[in-house]
Amino acid sequence: MVCVVSRSGREMQRYNSNGGRQVVGCIPYRYKQNIDGSMSDELEVLLVTSQKTPTFMFPKGGWELDETLEEAASRESLEEAGVIGIVEHELGEWSFISKRYGIYYEGHMFPLLVKEQLDIWAEKNLRTRLWMNVVEARDVCRHWWMKEALDILVHRLTQH
Repeated sequence: MVCVVSRSGREMQRYNSNGGRQVVGCIPYRYKQNIDGSMSDELEVLLVTSQKTPTFMFPKGGWELDETLEEAASRESLEEAGVIGIVEHELGEWSFISKRYGIYYEGHMFPLLVKEQLDIWAEKNLRTRLWMNVVEARDVCRHWWMKEALDILVHRLTQH
């Protein structure tokens, strides 16, 4: 059984020393299947729309006091994109300015190797999710720091 309700509120939210939120994001990925059912080496990543605008980004949200970074990454992917998988080694940490508040936030990004995609998930009615190749994803992703994380993931996966 999977929880289909998102956490809400800021009571458990972590903040940096400047008062900016600490957020965790995930790049859900998989390898495209060939017609015969075998795995190809073509990488696909899953993006979701923002709740407020139809722009695409990777799942991300607040890192809360009762969870590790990896748990937060997994939770955000489940809540926002409806996917479950294996959280892999952190891609990095970025500082970026919040457009709304004008202060620096911390953003951590992780890859998530997707093992299951759910038909029903917490934010299904709030977001659109879409699998796309890396070139398409880099083009439509709205955050520069997420694009950098995607580049690091691609480099990491092509080195193996």
